Amino acid sequence: MEPIKVLLPDNGQTTEKEMVLAPETPVGEILNELPKKLRKRTVALKINDQIHDFHTPLLEGGTVELVGQDTHEALHVLRHSTAHVMADAVTRLFPDTRLAIGPAIENGFYYDFDTERPFSQDDLEKIENEMRTITRENISFVREEITKREAEKLFKERDDIYKLELIKDFPPDETITLYHHGGFTDLCRGPHVVSTGKVVHFKLLSVAGAYWRGNEKNPMLQRIYGTAFFDKKALKAHLKTLEEARQRDHRKLGRELDLFSINQEVGPGLILWHPRGACLRENIEGFCKKAHRRAGYELIVTPHLGRAQLWQTSGHLDFYSENMYSPMDIEGQPYFVKPMNCPFHIHIYKTHLRSYRDLPMKMAEWGTVYRYERSGVLHGLMRVRGFTQDDAHIYCTPEQMEEEIVKVIDFTLFILKSFGFEHYQVYLSTRPEKFVGDAERWDAAQESLKRAITAKGLEFEVDEGGGAFYGPKIDIKIKDALGRDWQCSTIQFDFSIPERFDVNYIGEDGRAHRPYMIHRALLGSMERFIGCLIEHYKGAFPPWLTPEQFRIMTITDDHRDYAEGIRKKLKAADFRVTADLRNEKIGFKIREAQLMKVPYMIITGQNEMEAGTVTVRLKDGTNFRDIKLDQFLADRAAELNQPSMEELPIA
Repeated sequence: MEPIKVLLPDNGQTTEKEMVLAPETPVGEILNELPKKLRKRTVALKINDQIHDFHTPLLEGGTVELVGQDTHEALHVLRHSTAHVMADAVTRLFPDTRLAIGPAIENGFYYDFDTERPFSQDDLEKIENEMRTITRENISFVREEITKREAEKLFKERDDIYKLELIKDFPPDETITLYHHGGFTDLCRGPHVVSTGKVVHFKLLSVAGAYWRGNEKNPMLQRIYGTAFFDKKALKAHLKTLEEARQRDHRKLGRELDLFSINQEVGPGLILWHPRGACLRENIEGFCKKAHRRAGYELIVTPHLGRAQLWQTSGHLDFYSENMYSPMDIEGQPYFVKPMNCPFHIHIYKTHLRSYRDLPMKMAEWGTVYRYERSGVLHGLMRVRGFTQDDAHIYCTPEQMEEEIVKVIDFTLFILKSFGFEHYQVYLSTRPEKFVGDAERWDAAQESLKRAITAKGLEFEVDEGGGAFYGPKIDIKIKDALGRDWQCSTIQFDFSIPERFDVNYIGEDGRAHRPYMIHRALLGSMERFIGCLIEHYKGAFPPWLTPEQFRIMTITDDHRDYAEGIRKKLKAADFRVTADLRNEKIGFKIREAQLMKVPYMIITGQNEMEAGTVTVRLKDGTNFRDIKLDQFLADRAAELNQPSMEELPIA
């Protein structure tokens, strides 16, 4: 067998150690030749870029890297192992439970169970305690390889219908791997930590329903989520972050701040915007529409449905029908509610013969679209069935293409910054194996996207082959206050629709040419973006954006008229203001305003009325006593007014 090169970390450097092992030797034998400190922190081994646990037999030579506890791969192995420990605990406590699948995920793990009743919070505590018993037993994880026929026989004897269904998908000659620890056996590729004793710092988090294999026609299972780390400090920090995320949950804050609701009688995934939420939405749209006009976009409005022929021409009925709703019959013709705005924008472009002198042409719409999402994946504002996009299409010549991409990137970053998002991750998705359009146009578009990103000094990752079949794209994921990524902005080329609708412009040579069409959405979905905003600010929006900027409060009924005069003055100046004139204690009124995250509370009492002043309380408890209202407004003008657009060039 060829020698093995083992890469060893050494004070920030990497050294090589050459070893020779007999064929079929468990790769864990490598550890015997390593220093004790390295052995202790090594969780798995990466052989030729594939992660293996210590039980995997060594079949060939190559390069071996140590997977230490400080790596993402090691956390994945630990969490997968913890899922097995949890499944063992569940079957010990609830013997009639059937097991489905239990993978590691980004920040933890889950396991799906078929049970007669839902797991309760008390059940989670019992399962956690049983898991700790299993970890104290320090049972080795043992890998076993068997044939497909042997696996089918084993799980049939156990009446394990879910594992049998998984096994059926394997080729006949596939080697099946099992993992055992004590009396527990599971179908699993691995890898795992060496023993259950390595599973120490974990926490079960929640229970949810999940359809088997994500199909709503299949049985509903109980999914237990959990997380695990190698040290107590990391687990504690993660749980603190999760608690902060729960406090910021847009669904919770949406109810508390009276922003929106979802009613099952109306339909899941369809948002009802309450007055406060509609006001927030209007503030966002108003700022963005003003910015779009400044940047040279023309705003349009298109219908919510169109004839089947439109969607046939666009290709949606061929490639996207599973995401569309059933047609409705109108005078014998099938119509569909729109899943996208693009075909309507195309037809507005085609109402006139366009010249190269007309380009670039930019059309934008806050268009509401409807897409079918399975009920199991709906999630507040983040995953809905009806949503509004800040959609725009730019039609340009090849010579204008790169400049327009740079402008879109600048515009995107300006908009995101205006709403408080200054950290993001950029991705460039390139041509997939199956694509439409000319390869040369694809190459030119991809290079333009890459040069534009580079010109702005942005770091980016390339997703090779990750573009849609109709064009390459740039995705910008914003980072919120907790450092979480949210997909919002997209800059997408489309080589399909211009061909399908025969879109042209007349060039300098007097001949018809196909324009480049850039599809872009800066906020993406208004619903998702507002959900991000709620969680980013924890519901305490900047004063210029918040639905209620001022709340005036009286100390006694004697001050009602004075308070009402202030309210009307602020209202006349287009501020968003309410007055709490109830005969309640001022402390109670302040508390209610703080819960609604009102930035400025104006308190009017006898002293203020006699002096013609106000006392202003900020939501953090700071008080400005006996100040003239005009002076306070002047001092806070930068917070109360929309962000400046001076840095956005006028097109």
